[in-house]
Amino acid sequence: MTPFLARLGIALPIFQAPMAGFSTPALAAAVSNAGALGALGLGAADAAGVRAMIAELRAATARPFHVNVFVHAPARTDAAREAAWLAALAPTFRTHGAEPPATLRTIYRSFTEDDAMRAALVEAAPPVVSFHFGLPETDAIAALRATGAVLLASVTSLAEGRAAQAAGMDAVVAQGWEAGGHRGAFDPTARDEQLGTFALVRLLVRRLGVPVVAAGGIMDGAGIAAALSLGAVAAQLGTAFVACPESSASPAYRAALLAGDSAHTVMTAGISGRPARCLVNRFTALSEALAARTPPVTPPDYPIAYDAGKALHAAAAAHREHGYGAQWAGQGATLARPVPAAELVETLNRELKAAEQRDAPRPDRA
Repeated sequence: MTPFLARLGIALPIFQAPMAGFSTPALAAAVSNAGALGALGLGAADAAGVRAMIAELRAATARPFHVNVFVHAPARTDAAREAAWLAALAPTFRTHGAEPPATLRTIYRSFTEDDAMRAALVEAAPPVVSFHFGLPETDAIAALRATGAVLLASVTSLAEGRAAQAAGMDAVVAQGWEAGGHRGAFDPTARDEQLGTFALVRLLVRRLGVPVVAAGGIMDGAGIAAALSLGAVAAQLGTAFVACPESSASPAYRAALLAGDSAHTVMTAGISGRPARCLVNRFTALSEALAARTPPVTPPDYPIAYDAGKALHAAAAAHREHGYGAQWAGQGATLARPVPAAELVETLNRELKAAEQRDAPRPDRA
């Protein structure tokens, strides 16, 4: 066990990714009780929801766990851009017997502007808190650190890793281009180097002075072993846990994820307004078609675009068409296994040990 895992109080170098909207207290508790680090994604929750979810999780486990918040820049409204996006989506809405919303809302608040969320987290004092899309203000970091929380930040580049270290993060989560769900880049308008998980992990291990957690495309114990061999202290897996019965993924999402070799993924901003890796579906195809127009039709800022995306998914699902959902998944999606979370953790640990034994130096033979 490394000093960082000892500090967290967990036995295994396995983190469950905090998937907003899909991680549940039951999933997080099962993972933590199995010796890994379970997690809750709170980016889509309000302060009351945060309190309720953490209370439910604590009632199900006495083990450490991890919560995550979104620290995106507040959305900029642009009436013309939003109207153009709705107009472009309108034919698809009508195909499913619905009209698009008349206007779009900012459906999620950033942690940077949500004082109630900050107060709820300080009050709840979760053992581990992580930040996605950026870093909060120094006073928020200080307030959470005063509760005793270990603080993490998702980073996609060396520059973001250095910023996280300078801000006082205890560790960074190296989110590779392979990762499912929302890309954690601090500035979605900046050039993305699209670094793969292992290249990013090695770069951060060599250049930073804080522990590095590998995230992106890791689905089994061999992948965890590879990440550890590059200097990561743990691996964070998200897509691998979506298929567990304890997640809140819909039956259609599970079916698409478990479709075998046809479970391909693509990075898209069309669903929510920020780049996110999703299973290829009707929404990703529609987004590509709109982007290919002359001039291209681009979605509004996150999370304003997500308001339209959720409305379109609801309209289509009402007619039994589930191809417009946010079916987030990493590039290793075809390796997903629909087993209970505790069984998955046990399997991952067994595979990890086997990989480490296989790769261990062997004495010379005569």
